[in-house]
Order: sequence, then C-alpha cells, then structure tokens
Amino acid sequence: DPEPGTLKLLHKTSAGVRRDIEAIAFNTAIAKLIELNNHLATAISKSGSGGGGGMSRGVAEPFVLMLAPFAPHLAEELWARLGHRQSLAYHAFPVADMALAADEVIEIPVQVMGKVRGRVSVPAGATIAEVEAAALAEPKVAEMLAGKAIKKVIVVPGKMVNIVAG
Repeated sequence: DPEPGTLKLLHKTSAGVRRDIEAIAFNTAIAKLIELNNHLATAISKSGSGGGGGMSRGVAEPFVLMLAPFAPHLAEELWARLGHRQSLAYHAFPVADMALAADEVIEIPVQVMGKVRGRVSVPAGATIAEVEAAALAEPKVAEMLAGKAIKKVIVVPGKMVNIVAG
C-alpha cells in the first residue's frame, strides 16, 4: 500500500492532469506528472529498494495511464512490463478521489494595499472570519498596518486576502 502522502499526490495529480488536458494546458499537465515522478523517485530511494520494484501497482498503473497521452510508446511499453496483455488504450484515464486529493491546509497570500506582504496557512474549510483573523495576526502584515486605520478587508475564500488601510 502506498503511503498517505503518495496516495494524496497521486489523486491530486490525476485530477490536475485531467483538468489540464481538458483545458489544453499540456505544459502544466506534464509539470504535474514530473512532480509526481520526482516524489515517487525520492520515495523509492528512501525505501532503499534501488532498482527492483518499490512502487505499488496501485500507483504505477495510474501513473502510466496519465503518462499515455504525452508519451504513448513509452507508456505502452511500461504497461506491458506491468504484465498487461491488452493495450492501455482500452483502459480509462484514472479518476481521482477528490476526498483524497483535497488539501487539509491551504496557504493564502495576504495583500496590503495591493502588494503581497505575507502568507497564512489556514484549514481548507476556514470561515472568512477565521481567514481574516489569521491575516491580521500575520507578523509582516501587522507591521505594515502599524499606525494605519483598516478601511476594508476583502477575503476571497481559498484564494487571497486584501487589506486596504489608510
């Protein structure tokens, strides 16, 4: 069984690659596959299983299926080496489990007067009030706001916080 971090990244990559292919954003889809590949290579080298195996089929097969649109000949070869007799063209693109792909903690940039002055990490389901409180408590932001009256705090949930001060 893959470790939880690997499983999370696999599902996140699957969702991201599918979204990027649909948006015809092939460069970013390939970048996501490279990120997953680097993670897997690091995990295998840390486990000490050098050249033989080290990656579960539950990770290898979806990875090869995601690779297929970009490197079809290589993907077919890998698919055959995984023991499949039928071409991978007859298999569906992996479907991500969004519960596994979702981030538990997200990082949100905080702008003061339109310039990013800091970042805060908040739970993914944080309310607007919680995000605002975290942004105002961020040390760099507090330093920028020292002696200024806050006119408006704009929170775009999950994206950013902008503080207008005068």
